[in-house]
Amino acid sequence: MSAQRLLILGGTGEAAVLARAAIARFGDMISVTTALAGRTSRPGPIPGQVRIGGFGGAGGLAAYLAEQGIDRVIDATHPFAVEISAHARRACERTGVPRLMLLRPAWRRHPLDRWIEVETLDAAATLVGRIGRRAWLTVGAQSLTAFAPVTTVRFLVRLVDPPAQPLPLRFHEVVLGKGPFSLAEERHLMQRHGIEVLVCKASGGTATEAKLIAARELSLPVIMVRRPASEPGEAVETIEAALDWLADAAETIPAARRI
Repeated sequence: MSAQRLLILGGTGEAAVLARAAIARFGDMISVTTALAGRTSRPGPIPGQVRIGGFGGAGGLAAYLAEQGIDRVIDATHPFAVEISAHARRACERTGVPRLMLLRPAWRRHPLDRWIEVETLDAAATLVGRIGRRAWLTVGAQSLTAFAPVTTVRFLVRLVDPPAQPLPLRFHEVVLGKGPFSLAEERHLMQRHGIEVLVCKASGGTATEAKLIAARELSLPVIMVRRPASEPGEAVETIEAALDWLADAAETIPAARRI
């Protein structure tokens, strides 16, 4: 049988770990391509092939799956990347390519956490000025526009890459960094900048969880934007379970792809 062709929709640490683990487990039996949106200028090393850039919607992704003879798709995108996940579902339904979602485990609220949960970024922006005057904003560069109307808060914004253009915030300071971050680092950052409230998305996972623990220890409120519902379909929460799903591929790869 020819090598199984796997497309990982990535951009997360979990996607890179999955690519490495799949190649380590299956070797020449698998050909891995990881697709990145291209929002980070310096992505970390990813084993296998890397494709950077969008597909052009569900139709473009469906065409790519067919042209490249992709056997399986694993959606390991960010929990808030709802558009690409919807495109992946429709493209795989159209082409008949099996799809798995690798869902990042959600954060669990501790009894001492002071979370204020909201449904949208706009709701978080409306609320933040009532909670504090110095806010740490960790929602990602693509989501900062929602906070542009807020003029009574000084924001600390952490980004992976230096901004290519001025941020749409009246009062702000930028710090650069890429997780995972230690508890000591997060605590020091909050204390050094006099943070009064943390604003974040309920992204889950361990890479950035330390900021929540630091906020808990400092008894700081956290405005938490709830995670959107995931697309319907088969899903797992661990790399091991995703690899087991791939291990079952031999019996489900279309006959045309067999030797």
